[in-house]
Amino acid sequence: MDKKDIISEVERTIREEGKAIGGLAGQLDMEKAAELVALIGSRKGKVVVSGCGTSAMAARKAVHSLNCVECTAVFLTPSDAVHGGLGVLDKHDILILISKGGNTEELVQLIPACRSKGAVLVGVTEEETSAIGKAADLCLKVKVEREPCRFNMLATASTLAVISLFDAVCIALMQYTEYTKEQFAVIHPKGAVGERLIGKEASHEGYDEGGSVQGN
Repeated sequence: MDKKDIISEVERTIREEGKAIGGLAGQLDMEKAAELVALIGSRKGKVVVSGCGTSAMAARKAVHSLNCVECTAVFLTPSDAVHGGLGVLDKHDILILISKGGNTEELVQLIPACRSKGAVLVGVTEEETSAIGKAADLCLKVKVEREPCRFNMLATASTLAVISLFDAVCIALMQYTEYTKEQFAVIHPKGAVGERLIGKEASHEGYDEGGSVQGN
């Protein structure tokens, strides 16, 4: 494989992943997405997110983004969960299980405790008829046409699609909760973003006079 072939493969992957993200808006049930935003935005408790393998990476990104807009979230490691970690889950909470196939054993075994505690169960999966899909109070189907890898196995485009969903949820939550620039400055004082916020250098485009995010 020469340099030209490598470049071609890199470009192909980026194009296919971009296509997968672009197609998400057309296949996602937007009513359910809006329901998830309202559920998180109005819930008294926290959001507990769990996943295995690559889905765990998407789950961790979702947790970080939710915390960035002050929707308290934690990542629950599946193996720790069944050894006492499920104690973090409360009846006021939302448990989000992310599983591509929807039958991941380590996640399915968390469902009984969720039911016993009275928390809301949300599934994010390609298969709505899977164990997680059928058990969930709210199931969001996130499915891509194919993965870029030649075997259509390595979870790449599908993982980015899940991350994109939660990015969209978090940005919608900023609107739903009327999240302000001033609030963001308190929890993000460092880095380039912190410098812009604290230094009052952030552009006012997209914000009203009170600092709330404006709608279209």
